[in-house]
Amino acid sequence: MDLVILPVGGGPTIDAAQAKAIADRLRPAWVVPMRYRTPRVGLLDTADESLELFSDVQRLTDASFDTAELPDRATPSMIVPAAP
Repeated sequence: MDLVILPVGGGPTIDAAQAKAIADRLRPAWVVPMRYRTPRVGLLDTADESLELFSDVQRLTDASFDTAELPDRATPSMIVPAAP
């Protein structure tokens, strides 16, 4: 599996620890966080706790990206697109 998009903001879905456990089990190359607090969305938790659980975090300057431009990974890497 190359990519998985996981909610990380808690609330009625999963939180950071649960997202990390899923990523560890699925072992994708990249994990993209979704459904978390941003400047435009004030509820839920931020992605900060989730980002701390991953040893490799890449923050992007754009809201979109092409996985063909990302390096292959042996362990899951957190890819954080810029919030639109």
